Amino acid sequence: MKDQKMLQIPTSHLPGRTSSRQWITGAIAAVILCTSSIARAQQVEDHYKVDNIPTPPGLDPQVGGLDFMPDGRLVACFHRGEVYTFHPETSEWRFFAEGLQEPLGVVAVSNHEVVVMQRSELTRIQDLDRDGIADSYLTLWDGFGMTGNYHEFAFGPVLTPEGNFVVSLNLASNGASIRPEIRGAFTDIGLPRGDFYDRPWGQVKNAAGRMYSRVPWRGWVVEVTPDGSARPIAPGFRSPNGMGYDLDGNLFVTDNQGDWLGTSKAYHVEKGKFYGHPASLVWKDGWTRNPLDVPAEELDSLRTPAAFLFPQGEVANSPTQPLCDTTSGAFGPFEGQMLVGEMNVPRILRLVPDRVNGVLQGAVIPFIDNGGLRRGINRMVFSPDNELYIGQTALSWAGDKGIQKITWTGRTPMEVRDIHMVENGFSVTFTLPVDRSSLDGLMKTVATWTYHYHKSYGSPKVDQVAVPVTAAVLSADGRTLQIQLERLRQGYVHSLDFSGIKAAGGPGILNPVATYHAVQIP
Repeated sequence: MKDQKMLQIPTSHLPGRTSSRQWITGAIAAVILCTSSIARAQQVEDHYKVDNIPTPPGLDPQVGGLDFMPDGRLVACFHRGEVYTFHPETSEWRFFAEGLQEPLGVVAVSNHEVVVMQRSELTRIQDLDRDGIADSYLTLWDGFGMTGNYHEFAFGPVLTPEGNFVVSLNLASNGASIRPEIRGAFTDIGLPRGDFYDRPWGQVKNAAGRMYSRVPWRGWVVEVTPDGSARPIAPGFRSPNGMGYDLDGNLFVTDNQGDWLGTSKAYHVEKGKFYGHPASLVWKDGWTRNPLDVPAEELDSLRTPAAFLFPQGEVANSPTQPLCDTTSGAFGPFEGQMLVGEMNVPRILRLVPDRVNGVLQGAVIPFIDNGGLRRGINRMVFSPDNELYIGQTALSWAGDKGIQKITWTGRTPMEVRDIHMVENGFSVTFTLPVDRSSLDGLMKTVATWTYHYHKSYGSPKVDQVAVPVTAAVLSADGRTLQIQLERLRQGYVHSLDFSGIKAAGGPGILNPVATYHAVQIP
C-alpha cells in the first residue's frame, strides 16, 4: 500500500519538468505568453464561445481523459481515479467507476464500456448489469515495466483506424530514484540495477542520464489489440503526453522539451523509426550499447525529424493532445487540421500540415489564444454536436483544472488557413479575402533558426538568419498569397509574421504568426 501511494504522488508537472529552476523558467514563460495574447484575445469571442462546465461537487476535477459515448454522454476520467459520465442536455453527472491510478486517457467503446490507460495498466471497464455503474475491471495490457519512479506516466489510449489502441510510455526522471520492487525486466546497459541503491543518488543521476528507460517500453509508443496483444511501434520519446490520428490515418505524437529535445515537438510517427531521445533504444532488438556513449552526431543520423516544432516560450511550453477537426466545417474553417492543447498557458494551437517530397511537415499557428480558456489544456474531444470539450489538469505544474466547452459562433475569423512550401517560398491561403492595401505592411524578412540536438536540457535558437522576402503576389480572389524568399533553409524553422494583414472590408488577422518547420524543401 505504501508503494502504491508513492507511485501516485505527483512531485513534478505532467510532461516532465523536474527541477525548481525549470519550474520558475516555465512560470515566467507562461506569464510572457499570456501577456502577449491579451491584445488578440478581445476578438476571439466573436468567433468561438468558451463556457465552463460545472464538475461533480467534492471531486478534484483534474482531467486525464475525455470521450463521448455513442448515446451522446461525455465520459471523463479524473486524476484521483474516478470516472464519471455527463449528459450535455441535462447537465447531469453520474458516477461510473473509481479506484484507478492516475488515469491519463479514455476511449468509450460503447454506452456501457470504456478503456482507460492508468499508470499501471490498460484497463477495460464494463457495466455488465446496465445500471450505469461499472462492475467489471479487466486488465487489457500490462506488459510494460514500472520501477516506481514518479515520472513513469502512461498516456492514451487513442483508437487506430483499424480499431486497436495506441498508448505511450513516459521515461523515468533522475529527479528521484527507483523502488527496490519493480515490474518487468531491468536493463543493466549503462548502469547495473544494484548501483541505483548502492551509490549516492547524485552519482546515479550522472550515470543513468537525466531521463532513462530501465524497464520495458519506456519511451516507446505501443499498439494494443482488443484481445490484449501488443506490438511496439517506435522508440525515441521523452514525455509523449499526446497522440492523435488525422483524416488520412497518420499518427501524430507530441513530446516535451528537455534533454535531447531542444524545443517541444509533434512527430508523424511510423513503425520502426527512431524519434530522438536515445534512452529507449535499449529495448530495440539487437541494441547493446549504452545510449549515453553514442555520439550525438551518430544518433542524429538515426533519428526521424519532427514534423512540427513549437518554439519554447513563444508558441508552447508543454503541448498535449493533438485532435483532428473531423466536423466537416461545423466547427469553423479548419476541418482536417489538428488542434493541440497546451499546459502552461490558455492556448490551443493548430497544426497546418504540408507534404513536401513525400514527408509530412508544416506550420504551428495559435487557434484560440486566451479568449476565456484556462491553462492546463490536457485532453480534448468533439461532441456529436460538433462542440469542442476540453479538460484541464495541473499536476503541481502551471496548469488548472476543470472542463470547458467551445462553440463556433458561425463567424469566420480572418486567419491563415493553409501554408504550402513551394519552390523559393510559400503559398499562403487565408480564410477570407485579403485587403490589398494591407499588403503594404507585409514582412520584409522571414526569421529562420534551428535548435541543438544534444543531451543537455533544451536549446536556445541557433544559427538565426533573417531571409529577405523578394516578392509577394496576391491571387485575383484575394485569398492566396505567393511569397518568394531569397532562399529556403532545409531543417530550419521559418517564422512568417502576417501582422497588419486585414480582411477586405473587415478585421485584422487574429493570429498573425506561423512557424513552419522545413524538414524538406521542394
